[in-house]
Amino acid sequence: MYDAVDDPYTYENSTVLINKLDLRDQAELDDFEAEISAARANEALPEGNLDFAHYCAIHRHLFQDAYEWAGTPRTVRISKQDNPFCFPEHIHAQANKLFAGLKARNHLGHLSTNEFAERGAHFLAELNAIRAFREGNGRAQLTFFALLADRAGHRLDLEKLDSDAMLKAMIASFNSDEAGLKAVIEKLAR
Repeated sequence: MYDAVDDPYTYENSTVLINKLDLRDQAELDDFEAEISAARANEALPEGNLDFAHYCAIHRHLFQDAYEWAGTPRTVRISKQDNPFCFPEHIHAQANKLFAGLKARNHLGHLSTNEFAERGAHFLAELNAIRAFREGNGRAQLTFFALLADRAGHRLDLEKLDSDAMLKAMIASFNSDEAGLKAVIEKLAR
């Protein structure tokens, strides 16, 4: 669970996010989110230019059934285990800078698997540190990254994804250690 101060995204006296089904139990909301985002991920994804607007459209697509604010960058400061993510007032600038770099690198196209994994790990680490949305960042990141990989000629086999290894790698990348994330991507891209 995220730490947030004065969070307008949650029900009063609760840490449960306000949602379209008015689910007040966290476990029920978690189950609904997982089910609906998985179903939406299997649908055709929004078209776009692999930029921040496209990333937001993918988040909206995945979470449109759960949250009114799906696809809209958060307006509150959040952290996990006392590690703050990008302040909301800087999300657009940092995300636009990151996605401009991605475009300048030809969206990671024409790279060997090793180079793709290395640059892809850095991109994912930075995107994770921005943490653009109040919830659903990991699922949106993975969905967007799979689309990016596919367009770059490195289709990911998400059936091979080890969720625990991915989580550990993402946490390590937050502390500038991208080796584990690179290894996860290499396994998926083979």
